[in-house]
Parts: sequence; C-alpha cells; structure tokens
Amino acid sequence: MKPSKGASHSSRHGVPDKSVLVDPDEGLSLHRGLNARQISMITLGGSLGTGLIIGSGTALVRGGPLGLWFGYSFMGFICYLVMIAIGEMGAYLPHKKGFAGYAARYVDPAFGFALGYNYLFKYFVQTTNNVNAAGAVVQYWTLSVPIEAWMTIYITFIFCVNMLGIRVFGEFEFWFCSIKVIALVGLILMGLVIDLGGNPQHDRIGFRYWNPPNGPLGHYLISQVHNAQLSQFVGFWSTLTTALFSYIGTELIGVTVGETQNPRKNVPKAIRRVFYRIVVFYIGGTFVISLTVPSTTNTLFVANTSKAGAASSPFVVATTLAGIRVINHVINGIVLIFVLSASNSDLYIGSRTLYGLAVERKAPRIFAKVNRWGVPWPALLLNTLVCFLTFLNASSSSSIGEAPSPSFPFSFPLDLRSSCPLFIHNFSLWLVLEFDRKLWRDYVDVYLVHTHAREADIWVMQCIHARTEGARD
Repeated sequence: MKPSKGASHSSRHGVPDKSVLVDPDEGLSLHRGLNARQISMITLGGSLGTGLIIGSGTALVRGGPLGLWFGYSFMGFICYLVMIAIGEMGAYLPHKKGFAGYAARYVDPAFGFALGYNYLFKYFVQTTNNVNAAGAVVQYWTLSVPIEAWMTIYITFIFCVNMLGIRVFGEFEFWFCSIKVIALVGLILMGLVIDLGGNPQHDRIGFRYWNPPNGPLGHYLISQVHNAQLSQFVGFWSTLTTALFSYIGTELIGVTVGETQNPRKNVPKAIRRVFYRIVVFYIGGTFVISLTVPSTTNTLFVANTSKAGAASSPFVVATTLAGIRVINHVINGIVLIFVLSASNSDLYIGSRTLYGLAVERKAPRIFAKVNRWGVPWPALLLNTLVCFLTFLNASSSSSIGEAPSPSFPFSFPLDLRSSCPLFIHNFSLWLVLEFDRKLWRDYVDVYLVHTHAREADIWVMQCIHARTEGARD
C-alpha cells in the first residue's frame, strides 16, 4: 500500500509511514533465490579476502606475533557480536530494504538515510579498489597487457554475474567461497607442517619467532614516541585497524536476508557458522602466520611494499624462508579468486543498498526498478559505472610494463574506506539496541493487554455468576 502524500516518515505525528513497515510491491520486489546451501557457504567464506591473506603481513610487522594474533582474535569477537545482533533482526524481520530499512523502522528515517548512504559510498569505493587490486594481481604474471584491459574485463565479468539474477550470483559465490575455504585450509595446514619441521630444511620452528627480538610484541613508531612500552601499544592498536579492515563484508548476510529462501530458518543457521569461520580462518590463520614468519625479517618488509599479489602475502614469505619456491603462482591464483569474489559481492551489496534507499524514497525512484530476474538493474548499472573510477589509479605508463601508480583522487577515498566499517558496526549495534528496546516494549504492551483482557473476562464472569445466583434466590 502506498502512503499518501501528506504522510510523515515518522509516527510522532500519529501518521506512520507504511513504506517502512511492508515490503515493496510485487512488481518492485527482489526474488528469494538463495537456498540454504548457498547462503551457508557465502556466510562461511564470503568475507575472506585480501585483508587476511595479504594485510596480515603489515599487522605482523607492527604488532609482532602476539599483537597480530590477539588483534585479529579481539576484532573477531566484536565482529561475532555484531553478526549475532544483525542475525537477530534479519530472522525476526527478513525484509528487502537492507540496513537502511531497519534503521528507518526502529530508530528514525533520518538515521536510515545516513546509514544507507554511508554504506552505499563505502561499497562504491570498496568495489573500485578490489577491481584495481585484481589488475595488480595479474601483473604478477605478466606486464605485457595494460592494466586498464584487465580492469575492464573484471568489471564486465562481475556485472554479468550480478545481472543474471540472484540464483546465478549465489551459484558463482558458492563456488568462489568453496575454493577460498579449501585454499585457506590448505595454507593453514601447510603452515603447520612447515612449523613442525616438515620443510626442505627439516627445521622445527615451534614458537621460536614469539621470542625476542621477533616478539612477542612489535615496536611501531618507536622513533616518534621514544618509549618502548608505548610503541608496543601503538603497534597493537595498529593491528586492530588492520583486522577491522579484514572483517569488511562479514555483514553480507544482513543484506541477503531479503533474497534468502525461508530466512527465519536459514539465517540463524548461517549466523552460527560465523563463529567457526572466525576461529578457524582468522584466528587460526594469523596464529600459523605468527609461527612461521619472523616479524623482523627483511623478506616481510619487502613483501609489505610489493603490489597486490603473491609477492605481498605472508604465506609466500613463509614458504620462501622454508625453501619452497613453486607455491608462489598457486597462491597468486588464490589471491585472484579472493579479489574477484570480493568484487562480485561488493557490487551486489552496493546495488541492493541503493535499491533499498530507492524503495523508501530516499533515492530516485528509478533505482527501485527490477527486471524479470529480480535484479535492480538501474542500481546495478550505477554501481558498475562507479567502478570505472579505478582508472584514476592506472597511469599511462602501465601499458609499457610499469605498475600503476596511486593518484590523489583515488587514494583519498581509500582512506575514508578504512573508517567506514567502524561507523557501520557502531551504527548496527545502536540499531540493535533500539530494536531490542522496542521489541521489549511491544511485548510488555501485548502482555498487559492480554492480562487486562483476562481480568476483564473474569470480572464479567463474576458479575454474570452473581446475577445468576441472585435470580435463583
């Protein structure tokens, strides 16, 4: 039902906006095409990306082995709490408007507007960055093809996958996530074998790299702070920001509830698997890295200054130090799959976020249109066009064998991207507090209504009984 023109977005004036309470009309609706198998695998491996397989090297240098492991563990605990909160809302009200719809319903339409556009701009930049990273990954193998050509191929690929509908997207993401899960399990097992002495040098490493001078904590910016303990704290604090970036995309399940089959059963089941993903992949993966890579090795410093690809992964540093040389190209292929999967899911989230804003009339109405496959194609088209901003980071020299050089117009929004997850997680927790408060208030109201109704029924029955007895007398 469409609200009247004079209807307010808030219920303060006694005229609630029906658009925040119901799903859009059938002609404007997304399709529930994600089955339990797909949503479970997407939840398990959807957010696994370069933040873990590459960014953990920077965290190791700054925070040391203990700082790396504890930083990722602490942020994993926070992330799990956020996911439990999002899953609670998604299972109770699996609507198709995303986080902006929850914020407009339980807090305020203005809050929904701010949260929705914050989330949208985040994925504008995130998708563009991942496309750029995918081009740099391929340049690990060859520099003969201009990076602009690789970027165009990747943008076309992820656009086609998203344009073919939620079933095709879900199937692609299922296989992408399956490969990522298998690859990470393999890398973790390989790291354990290297640490326990199953390497060409037959050197049992154990916890050697947790001892000075490599650990347990690193010293970051010691020349600026002039204090060893303070530099260790600054190093650990730096690992928290790196770990936060690694957990970007974990909230994907909160966006997919509107296109999930039987969400009140499948969403809680998928949320429970987040715990195992965090423990095995993030906590287990960083623990293995801390065992097999010394935080002070020059090889790791060189890796952290390399372009995106196998050369910048601490897993490659571990195999190089152990004398294993043939694994680099395999890991580079794994990194490419990680980046393509992240680009694919980021484009999906961005288009659905813009669609949700349009449904609530917080964005031009044209972005609420969907095709016969349930794809909001105008919103998807705009998000795809924004991806071409990645050419700002590709210099003309990249076509003659040089790597792309970062430019100011591209690096500035990347700095903003790192702060967006913190704001969004805080907003999500505030949203859940409001959700629980209003849910409890509604429960109390219903309880009191039923209690008063029962008391009224008892009083009426007593009156009838008294009259009946009086008539008999």
